[in-house]
Amino acid sequence: MTDIVVPPLGESVSSATIARWLKKAGEAVALDEPLVELETDKVTVEVNAAVAGVIESIAAEEGAEVGPGAVLGVIKEGAAAAAKPAAGTPSKPTPAPAAPAQPKAEAPTPAPGPVSRPAEGASHGPAANKAMADAGITAEQVGARSGKDGRVTKGDVLAFLSKPAAAPAPAAAKAPRALEAGEERVKMTRLRQTIARRLKEAQNTAAMLTTFNEVDMGAAMALRAEYKDAFEKKHGVKLGFMSFFVKACVAALKEFPAVNAEIDGDEIVYKHAVHMGIAVGGPSGLVVPVVRNADQMGFAEIEKTIGSYGKKARDGALKLEELTGGSFTITNGGIYGSLMSTPILNPPQSGILGMHKIQERPMAVGGKVEIRPMMYIALSYDHRIVDGKEAVSFLVRVKESIEDPRRLMLDL
Repeated sequence: MTDIVVPPLGESVSSATIARWLKKAGEAVALDEPLVELETDKVTVEVNAAVAGVIESIAAEEGAEVGPGAVLGVIKEGAAAAAKPAAGTPSKPTPAPAAPAQPKAEAPTPAPGPVSRPAEGASHGPAANKAMADAGITAEQVGARSGKDGRVTKGDVLAFLSKPAAAPAPAAAKAPRALEAGEERVKMTRLRQTIARRLKEAQNTAAMLTTFNEVDMGAAMALRAEYKDAFEKKHGVKLGFMSFFVKACVAALKEFPAVNAEIDGDEIVYKHAVHMGIAVGGPSGLVVPVVRNADQMGFAEIEKTIGSYGKKARDGALKLEELTGGSFTITNGGIYGSLMSTPILNPPQSGILGMHKIQERPMAVGGKVEIRPMMYIALSYDHRIVDGKEAVSFLVRVKESIEDPRRLMLDL
């Protein structure tokens, strides 16, 4: 017999939910055949068969939460292993359960004698009665009766009043409202729950501010138009604007390292490498794969990596290690038509750049009005670690690099 075990789930992932069993108990499975899908906070993970055989049993059903190393089921090895006993094969008789042992008779416990207690409303002494009247309580509420013949004393009342108030019982969970015609209730996926939790956590934890600027995309568009065919012919990948912004952010992060840092307790962790998160939309929601060591990459390698991640995100094939360890994030709402927005930090990062739609607008250039392709850019940052001057200067450096791409080629 071989156990079906939850594999390691990656950095900072402690549990997963069984999303779907691909095989049932009694079904034959081949070596490395997918058996079950697990949904984590970040991605969907398939668990494959470690041996060929038949699924003997399933230990955890769909919807159950499991941790790394948990046993999900058992495989009976051997391709010829039978899932069920053949017809006509007598099954082993099930032994009848043993009769429960009769408990030993115990000697009856004598009932306690009656406690002498005055009737409610009877006198408990002037001091005790006055104290209870002033507090608006009764002897039954006080409970303790240390006086003669079971009477309440003033000391009992004062002791009762000095007790801390009991914590109110937790409010019952709000029942879901009844659905109206045309409505449907669908449980949130773990990924969507995590997105909601982390975004709210960022707002509650960080001192988040956003600064804006605008970029004239004319020079970058001209450079791209001039070299896009030669670039694709040589490198086998299209030249997009994302690589321009990655390179521009890398240059700015080197100049303003606090934007690439994070807070850990009462310390600041500065990072000497740039691991650039690129927000992309997947079938289950927004994911942020990380271009590791982006500061050491050229335009072609950046474009290839981003293109590969985009395909994996659409196919739901991103790996856990591809989604962790980012130090800064870029998100592009412009591909959906967004003209301006305020991006939310991706904890524990201290900065995120928002790109937006390129739109022609009248601009004053050299004392004349010209129609220019403009883009609003936004930097959301954690003011606990990044000062306003640094944030504004960072965004100006990005603007300068995009408006004069030669700066990126010359590392200026």
